[in-house]
This record gives sequence, C-alpha cells and structure tokens, in this order.
Amino acid sequence: MGIDAWLTLLQAAQQVSPLPWLKALKRCGSPEGLLSSSGPLLRDSGISDDAIAKLKTPDPALLERWRAWLAGPHRTLMTFGSAGYPPRLAQLPDAPLALWIEGSELELLSAPQLAIVGSRSPTTSGRETAEQFARYLSERGLTITSGLAAGIDGASHRGALPALGSTVAVLGCGIDIVFPRAHAQLAAEIAARGLLVSEYAPGVEPQKFFFPARNRIIAGLSLGTLVVEATRRSGSLITARHAMDYGREVFAIPGSIHNPLARGCHYLIRQGAKLVEEAADVLVEIAPLLSAEGIELPTVASSPITADSTPLVDEPSYRNLLKVMEFSPVAIAELGARAHLTTAEVSSMLLVLELEGLVEALPGGWYSRLGKKK
Repeated sequence: MGIDAWLTLLQAAQQVSPLPWLKALKRCGSPEGLLSSSGPLLRDSGISDDAIAKLKTPDPALLERWRAWLAGPHRTLMTFGSAGYPPRLAQLPDAPLALWIEGSELELLSAPQLAIVGSRSPTTSGRETAEQFARYLSERGLTITSGLAAGIDGASHRGALPALGSTVAVLGCGIDIVFPRAHAQLAAEIAARGLLVSEYAPGVEPQKFFFPARNRIIAGLSLGTLVVEATRRSGSLITARHAMDYGREVFAIPGSIHNPLARGCHYLIRQGAKLVEEAADVLVEIAPLLSAEGIELPTVASSPITADSTPLVDEPSYRNLLKVMEFSPVAIAELGARAHLTTAEVSSMLLVLELEGLVEALPGGWYSRLGKKK
C-alpha cells in the first residue's frame, strides 16, 4: 500500500476517533480504495463532511512536512493491517490507524510488554520501586511500556532502558515533540535504544484530551498494567481501566493507608487488580499468557525485587528518618518536621521500615523505633 495514500488518509483523520475510519477502511479494503470511495459510503461509515473534504483535497504542504520527517533515520510509519503492526494493539476496537515511530528496535512493539504507570509526583520510595521493578522485569525479557510523563513513567523508562527488554514510550503529542521538555535527554536515549511511539503526526502539540487516548495505546500494547503509586483521580487509573476493558492483567502495589498516593492502588485492588509485593509476582501471573503465545523469557539469576526491598532501608533518607525518630513514640507530622519530609513521604517510608521490622505502628497513628529487627 502506498505511503501517499496513507498520509492523505491520516491528514483527514487527524485528532478524531479512529472508529469510523477503521470501519470505512475495512469496507474499502485499502487506503487507495477509501480515497476513491463516494461520499455516501464514507458518511455511512460515520465520517464527517469536513473530513471527507480534507480527504478529497489534502493539504500538500502538510503532506510534504510529514514526508520530510519520515525521511530521517530510524523513522517509521506503521499502518493498521501492515505486517509489523502490533497484534495486541490491533485487537482494540479503536486501534490507531497508524503509529509514528522513532527508533530502530521495531520488534519491541510485538514483544511481550508490561505497562508501568503511576503518579507524576511520586514519593522517593515510589520512584525507586518503579525503577527497580522495571529493571528486574526488563532483565527478564519484558519490554516496559509507559508514557514518558514525569514521575513513575520516567523512572520506569530509566530502569528498563539498559536491560534486555528495553522500553517503549507512547507520547500524547506529535512524535517530534517531547513533553515534558525535562525529558528531552531521556527521550533521545529511548529513541537510540528503545522506541518512541505516537498516533499523533509530527508537529501536533500536546492537548489535555490526548493523554487519555494515549493511555489506551499503553494498555493495548501490553499484556498487563502495573500501577505503582496513584491518587484516586490519577490518569494512570485510566490506563488500568483500559487494560481491564481489554481483558488484560492489572497489578497494583499497595501502600500506607495514610499515603494519598496509595489510594488509587487500593481502589484497583478492590476492583480486582492483583496485589503485587515482588516484581516476581508479575512474572508468575503473566506466565500463562506468555506460554499461550509461545514466548519463553530468559532465566536470570538475581535477588528478588520487592516493594519493600532492604536496599531502600540502607539509603541515607531512611537512615536519617530512623535517626530522628529515636526510640520514643512520635506522630507522623512530627517525624516529617524533624526529617524535612512531607507526610506522604514519611508514611510511605514508615511502611517499608515497619515491614523490615525496624519500626512499630502504635494506636492513634504514632510510631516507635524498635531496637532490632524482629
């Protein structure tokens, strides 16, 4: 199928639901057939008159800018129905008409993927957990997929990037635009060693409503979605809901009841998401799915990574919290003041320390340091 026909179709279908276009494409058999179709057939598929006008009289300057971008190294337009289009994504009723891609590792799109998502403003513990889980799972051959957002997304990409499975970043804007700008270097590293992917063409600026649509692609590419930290209103719950709707696995890491960033995860667990304490828990749950697809991940011997791993306790922030806590009962707010941490950060860290047997929770939200591990 000719690239010119696809570009013409895409400039008419920009920033609208792909559903009517997929319907028309299936009826016409090809983009060339769609371009030559009559107005009544296109309208019957649900395509608007404005879009039909764009289809019949495309913008030549826009098409030329797109061709110029595609002429760059390691740039691809992967269209619906083509040999390389990710099979899991193709199962979506509203699958993207095409994916704009930067990076040479195209096989990652059809590799076994796990989405890791969460808060843009995580606790230190949450950020470290996301990075550690991503590294552990990527070392075992899973490609880690996320949205390049600040916080958990960025930590997940960084953890996975140097490992075997690498990472895929799905953008909520044009493929040539990095958002947030602070992730420009990370995006360059992903383009070099993983993949940048977007359903939005070059030059399309980010819009608020693009990100929920982006989340369906993250969920659709993946065997499952892991939520690390999230409030009840977090966009990462949209990704999890998409995953549930698509029949994919959903995992969530629990946290302290005092931490607002744990409430989204607790909500998902109540909705049927699988509670995860170790990264290995994810592998156990998706093993049957991998087996059904004939995929065997490599065996790598290493220590398990958990949401309450001891290495975190050895870090300066945890040692300082224990130091200022002393051995007398103390309230969380007072601990935060002593350690110069937020209440959410202290709550999350106390959960880790409690599980390690280093502190004890007391009635009334007070905590006390223990002399030694239980």
